[in-house]
Amino acid sequence: MTEQPRTIRTVDALAEAGLLTAEAATAVQAVARRYAISLTPAMRERIGGGPDDPVALQFVPTVEELHGGADDLEDPIGDAAFTPLPGITHRYRDRVLLKPLHVCPVYCRFCFRREMVGPAHGTLSRADLEGAYEYIRRHPEVWEVILTGGDPLILSPDRLRAIVTTLAGIDHVGVVRVHTRVPVVAPERITEALVAALSAETPVWVVLHCNHRQELGPAAVVAVRRLAGAGIPLLSQTVLLKGVNDSAEVLEELFRALVRLRVKPYYLHQADLAPGTGHFRTTIAAGQEIVRRLRGPVSGLCQPTYVLDLPGGHGKVPIAASQIAQDADGYLVTAPDGTVHRYAPRHVLAAPPPDEGSAP
Repeated sequence: MTEQPRTIRTVDALAEAGLLTAEAATAVQAVARRYAISLTPAMRERIGGGPDDPVALQFVPTVEELHGGADDLEDPIGDAAFTPLPGITHRYRDRVLLKPLHVCPVYCRFCFRREMVGPAHGTLSRADLEGAYEYIRRHPEVWEVILTGGDPLILSPDRLRAIVTTLAGIDHVGVVRVHTRVPVVAPERITEALVAALSAETPVWVVLHCNHRQELGPAAVVAVRRLAGAGIPLLSQTVLLKGVNDSAEVLEELFRALVRLRVKPYYLHQADLAPGTGHFRTTIAAGQEIVRRLRGPVSGLCQPTYVLDLPGGHGKVPIAASQIAQDADGYLVTAPDGTVHRYAPRHVLAAPPPDEGSAP
């Protein structure tokens, strides 16, 4: 019987698989001591080879991760100040993050939670999970609960069902959102039992993290279609990454592929200021130019919102380049092809002075 491929979790295993040279393997041992490594068989199959492979760049560690920058932050989006108890982050009035575990099927080299995820961090205890539920019950303003972590879809169907059922039983919770990479990086986990576990009276939305068309192998396509076929609304989020997807052409190919799978591109994230990830960050100006190039030539269905998650916990802000400016005569609007046009409907112009002799 042929041995099934296993998830790669060590530097030595990466070298044995031909994904690191002996010299590079020695250099990144220090990276592995700080940040977890995991590369699933599905992602190993999607690596095409070469130093600039867009899948390998996301999951195979490099010595650059030890090069900290002046802008790096241990808590790049400021979650800590909004974490009143284990498993709960409450930054926005009407929604909370519920993190039932801090383990992922893969560990992205650019992850903004890279200091807080990995096998050593495990899952919430039963007592902490019950405490998280109680927090949500005590806060009637919470309309949406976002399951994240870690990756909630590596939980067993029974455990996932218990979480979804409990949240659906809280009257003021109107929607449950699941953030996951599993359908792409571990598609074999998207079984009928897991899909059934996401079924509840309260609607469950799934937000898929995918950064490059190359990640979407045949098994991932089957997994995503299984979710969509069950009537689960699907969105996607993508991180803008230098050398991986920082071109309009690459993102267009990805977003079109997602929409064909009934996944609506939702967010394009500016890469966060996580330690050791500076080599992945584009400038905001570069991101704005990419987004501008996508407008017009590419269907609106394929357009995510380009956002910056502000440090300090101040939330996500749309940062696409402004297409409109106002002057005394109305507005100047930049079209997708870069040409500028005046838009001056009557209601945006200053009111004319009253006629002489007219009633005040």
